[in-house]
Amino acid sequence: MRPSSTCICKHINTVKTKTRFIILMHPKEYKKEKNGTGYMTNLQLENSEIIVGVDFSKNDRVNEILTNEEIGSFLLYPGRESFNLSQRKGSEMNSFMGKNPHLFILDGTWPCARKMLKLSTNLQKLNRVSFDNSIESKFIIKQQPEALCLSTIESVYTVLNLLKKGGVEQCDTADFLIPFEKMIAHQLNYILNPNNKNYSSTAKREIGPKTMYKNNKERNVVFEL
Repeated sequence: MRPSSTCICKHINTVKTKTRFIILMHPKEYKKEKNGTGYMTNLQLENSEIIVGVDFSKNDRVNEILTNEEIGSFLLYPGRESFNLSQRKGSEMNSFMGKNPHLFILDGTWPCARKMLKLSTNLQKLNRVSFDNSIESKFIIKQQPEALCLSTIESVYTVLNLLKKGGVEQCDTADFLIPFEKMIAHQLNYILNPNNKNYSSTAKREIGPKTMYKNNKERNVVFEL
């Protein structure tokens, strides 16, 4: 889905996980976002799938998963009542997630993600999973509410490492963010090259607060915590 000069396929290193990740992608993200990390996350995870939509209340595939009694379904979304992976011990985590966990992720801008959850009554009933974030997003070419807000691939990477710590997962995440980092590096080099039409003399490589979010919400990156 990208020009050959910016293709990241050679950097993809598929990870096998016990947890199945279901990426619920907003149509705007599916049609317009060429640098979407939802796609990238799906490529990096062998046990994952993408379902496109806004209201998933009557989505056949989503409801097939939710009604399967052998599956434990969860929603990665912040909230006071969520199961905080950062604050739980391994025994608690294993007991809560079960043997066949399926984790739903909302992939869209913050406004889109909120709308998806508001309309999807079946997702509202799910137990929520969250984590305490202390790292700044590397997605500096996109705008988020705060620098601590993470892209989809960064959020999944954090979740995987917490699940590993709790004994739920045993996967190797060492190279999980490489495609994402390569994409960012390419974008920055393009912007900082005086010979390119999008050259910006004021562009910086440092991660800073995403102050543009309040003025232009539609420029913001996918689902973050």
